[in-house]
Amino acid sequence: MLEEEIRELIEKVRRQQCESQCVEVKSAAKGCPERLYDTLSAFANQDDGGVILFGLDESQGFAKVGVYDAQSLQTRLAEAGEEMTPIVRPVVSIYVEEGKQFVVAEIPPLDVSERPCFKTARGRLKGAFIRVGEADKPMSEYEVYSYEAYRRQTHDELRPLPDVTEALIDETLVEAYLALRQQGRTNFAAAMTREQLWSTMGLLREGKFTMLALLLFGCYPQATFPQLGIVACRVAGEAMGGLGENGERFLDSVRIEGRLPEMLEGALAFAKRNMRTAIHVSPQTGTREDRDEYPLDALRESILNALVHRDYSVYTENQPICLTFFSNRVEIQNPGGLYGRLTLDQLGKTQPDTRNPALVVAMETLGQTENRYSGIPRIRRAMAEAGLPEPCFDDTRERFRVTLYNRVLEPGLGVESGKKHEARSESALLAFCATPRTKQEIAAFLGIASIGYALRRYVSPLVEKGVLVMAFPETPRSRKQRYQARSAVDGDRALQ
Repeated sequence: MLEEEIRELIEKVRRQQCESQCVEVKSAAKGCPERLYDTLSAFANQDDGGVILFGLDESQGFAKVGVYDAQSLQTRLAEAGEEMTPIVRPVVSIYVEEGKQFVVAEIPPLDVSERPCFKTARGRLKGAFIRVGEADKPMSEYEVYSYEAYRRQTHDELRPLPDVTEALIDETLVEAYLALRQQGRTNFAAAMTREQLWSTMGLLREGKFTMLALLLFGCYPQATFPQLGIVACRVAGEAMGGLGENGERFLDSVRIEGRLPEMLEGALAFAKRNMRTAIHVSPQTGTREDRDEYPLDALRESILNALVHRDYSVYTENQPICLTFFSNRVEIQNPGGLYGRLTLDQLGKTQPDTRNPALVVAMETLGQTENRYSGIPRIRRAMAEAGLPEPCFDDTRERFRVTLYNRVLEPGLGVESGKKHEARSESALLAFCATPRTKQEIAAFLGIASIGYALRRYVSPLVEKGVLVMAFPETPRSRKQRYQARSAVDGDRALQ
């Protein structure tokens, strides 16, 4: 890191009076901090890595105290990095100001296939950490497993189930499926025994039926795993806990069970039952048409993705998919976050690693999915064609959630006038951001329920144009992020 960059970093931390997702501050005025491994681990385990800044004292309002001995601190940092698995190699820089030394250690991110990084002496389960805001938190057992499963290419839809016997599998469905797989393949399975064929298709492992066999061909999969279903409900209002007109907590609630195709069908039936229908009159033709609250295509793809790409490991086998209708949105949430190297920004734009490849192929054979990585683009396209906000995707290592909103424009504002409204909103937004504003404040100002949509549609384009600036550009998703019009920022600087 260049000296000017270090100086700017120091001033930014002092101005903000806090640490951040990618910046950790330690004093080191009287010696090297005893505990470095949690921050080394957390930064190495996140995609952006991180920076440890030594020489500011948080207890004194981030005062410039300097470090005790820059040479000694560098040595200790190297030693601390070698105590990690895999070894962490900090990139160390030194900055001197008014006779005080400041040390910056840049921690590069590990490739996903090498994570989790952990303190060797403590082991994976106790020595691996993740960064949450300005804190280093221990990884959960499942988070550790998810990284290891990716590295080892463990596919849990193929794990054997000792308690599932042939009596629990519908052989008629299996034979019909095998016939579909054999279409167009003249020599397919010609010399295979029944067990070899079923093993080749992913239905048997180690002589036991697999999770895939149970999910697609089981007589009643929930007899073995009661929670491997969909919990669907409609609640009053925009938050869980609201009450309906008669004091009811749920306006509709059902547990959807069965094989995967049956659960998909059941979830769509629930969605149709709970969607409101609006009457739309075309201003051009005067033709009246009914419009569903949400496009069915977007709902189907979202639910299908949850069923096919959820985690089916022992850590999540007791966790259902959740389908929840609120007054302003619907949420589809499944166990297991994005798999492998895939990030939210890459969704629908790149070919991803697949958590359950055998299951995806089987669902393609059954005609349930195309297996062409078209699901996310189809969801986005369906929402856009309906004049609704872009879908919002949220990810942790443990869960993935799709949110579809049913409101975007002010009441009475038609989709046809949306572009004029957008142009007015941009100029009004810049005026509103003469003072720094939060994401929530901007969404409220625009009258948009979806914060993610407000950022993508209005804020991000203005940031890219350079007319709107972020307070924390190095951590765009910071909870403390603020946005301000560049004209206002330049004006503030001119007055200084």
